[in-house]
Amino acid sequence: MARTRAQIARKHSTSAPPSAVPPTTVVPGVPGRKSNGSLILIAAAVASLFLFWYFHLLTLGQMTQLSGGLTMPDMMIGGYDAGYIHRLGEEMDDDARGQLSYLHRTAGTLFPLIFAFAWLLLVQLTAGRRWLRWVLWSPVILFVVVDLWENVAIDTVLASATADPAAVSLASTLTVLRWVLLALSLVAGAVSVFLPAHPQGSAGHGTGTGTG
Repeated sequence: MARTRAQIARKHSTSAPPSAVPPTTVVPGVPGRKSNGSLILIAAAVASLFLFWYFHLLTLGQMTQLSGGLTMPDMMIGGYDAGYIHRLGEEMDDDARGQLSYLHRTAGTLFPLIFAFAWLLLVQLTAGRRWLRWVLWSPVILFVVVDLWENVAIDTVLASATADPAAVSLASTLTVLRWVLLALSLVAGAVSVFLPAHPQGSAGHGTGTGTG
């Protein structure tokens, strides 16, 4: 009988440990999610950098070969007037204007969208307060709207037979505003990185008062 009791005790002792296993499965949650967000952020940032180089430095730079050496309106940070658009329209034929319009619909559309996605995610991961996120998001969101609008405005101006001063003024304003908003978006991303995350500290303070 002593042996059977020992065997029964062993069975109970071997079946007990699994109950201690489940708590370890509850721990991973937020850290894993944040690491996944960081990986997505890196990929989006690399893609936006590549598209910036491809659209602004490579393709728009090569378009000067089809415009008699004249710079594309997208790259004129200080803006342009109706006289410049008229000269550009004379240098560019229908194929050249069609190629510029195609660039606007492809790389010129993908760049602001992917850049905005990367920067919105950056602010989401780094900025703590909710109101601060919206403040830092605002120039990025405006940049997307203005950039896409500028593409349409430039194509419309170059497609018209005569350079309408009002339409050219609108396109020029959008170009200048686009570059300003891009710079502000970069500043907003830098601010979100260097500012401390406030909610974590406030949450820790709240738990401290609750335990005390």
